[in-house]
Amino acid sequence: MLRLDADRSVRFCDGLTRRDFLHAGAISTLGLTLPGFFAGKAAGQNPERDVNCIMLFLVGGPSHIDTWDPKPDAPAEVRGPFRPLATNVPGMQISNIFPRMARHADKYSLIRTVYHTATAVHDTGHQMMQTGRLFTGGIEHPHVGCVLSYVRGQRGEVPAHVLLPRPIGRTGGNLPHGHTAGYLGRQHDPFILNADPAVPNFQVPDLLPPSYISAVRADRRQRMRDAVDGAMASFENSQQARQLDGNFHLAYRLMSSPQAREAFALDREPSRTRDRYGRTRFGQSCLLARRLIERGVRFVTVNMFETVFDEVTWDIHGSRPFTDIAQMSREVVPNFDQAFTALIEDLQDRGLLQSTIVTAMGEFGRTPKINPAGGRDHHPGAWTILMGGGPIRGGRVVGETDELGYRPKSRPVTTAEVAATLFHGLGLDTHRELPGPQNRPIPLVDFGVQPIRELF
Repeated sequence: MLRLDADRSVRFCDGLTRRDFLHAGAISTLGLTLPGFFAGKAAGQNPERDVNCIMLFLVGGPSHIDTWDPKPDAPAEVRGPFRPLATNVPGMQISNIFPRMARHADKYSLIRTVYHTATAVHDTGHQMMQTGRLFTGGIEHPHVGCVLSYVRGQRGEVPAHVLLPRPIGRTGGNLPHGHTAGYLGRQHDPFILNADPAVPNFQVPDLLPPSYISAVRADRRQRMRDAVDGAMASFENSQQARQLDGNFHLAYRLMSSPQAREAFALDREPSRTRDRYGRTRFGQSCLLARRLIERGVRFVTVNMFETVFDEVTWDIHGSRPFTDIAQMSREVVPNFDQAFTALIEDLQDRGLLQSTIVTAMGEFGRTPKINPAGGRDHHPGAWTILMGGGPIRGGRVVGETDELGYRPKSRPVTTAEVAATLFHGLGLDTHRELPGPQNRPIPLVDFGVQPIRELF
């Protein structure tokens, strides 16, 4: 516990004081949380050969039948209201509510037979898709982006892994969602934006300069600084303090870094570019993801939604507080179709797609049969995810579900194989071991788990 009644100030080895950090807004008790977001430097691979990744997480779980695995010959209560649409790849069809995506299918592939056998709740799917494992025995495994941060470290003064716009919140299970570094330690957690990039005058809270502090708050802030300065006397010798010293130093560098500020400066993008992605939270998050990758961030996670309650999302149970199929098709799908296509085109136009994996995934699929409320319920038995860019080849369809879209008919793909595919595509050795709890070595994926070879 950090006490605020000690009486000795603390100075860093480079001459910076705790007061300097407070002045820059870097103490979490004063509302900023930068020190938890930085990975240490890792030994070297040629940065020119590094592969980046943008993970679009479609919180809620898209219906595979209504999106990228249409079943036109199934009964009406299964096939739904939409029809197949031919893409620019012969033989590949998707739902006709994705006209933009259909013109760019050569740039991404569909994995139609992802499945898991865990409980059909959002949180378990979030864990397994973002880490490759289900959390058991109190062990939280690290997000793929956090593993990349741990292994490769950051480039320059931008974070290695950034999460936009906010972490996944309440989805009904009260379990971890898999977006942290888990047992790797908080110093490898993603930098979390915690802001909506679509709002006017968008700013990154953790990069605000000291000038934003009003004169009215200055005296109150000064008293708090004095209290925290004193508190460090009893805290500074702990292992936590030694770790925080390094993280405070990195935090201070980020807040004073022109490179980092410029990377998040979304207002420098031309209006026509912002319009191209769509002036939505998700659209502008995708644009910011491209901007961050372009400026040295290795991994960006974009959560399309923060919750599934009282918001129009992919969670189409059909009745409030959820969404029905028609609402999804009117609001969620056009938002995704526009932003995803703009991202793929923009990365290609800028020469970044060949070095950047783009994946879009949800935590499960939806039940083939439409329920009485006009929606579909949770179904982890089979669903579709998208991957393209980097070394992953586009225009391919991996696996086939049965006639009703209920289970894999051929080439079932586990969530661990999805993680292995991302690790392999990022150039990481899937047999590499991480320091798990009590320093017990844990490989990136379990023995015998292979990447999806059809994508390479």
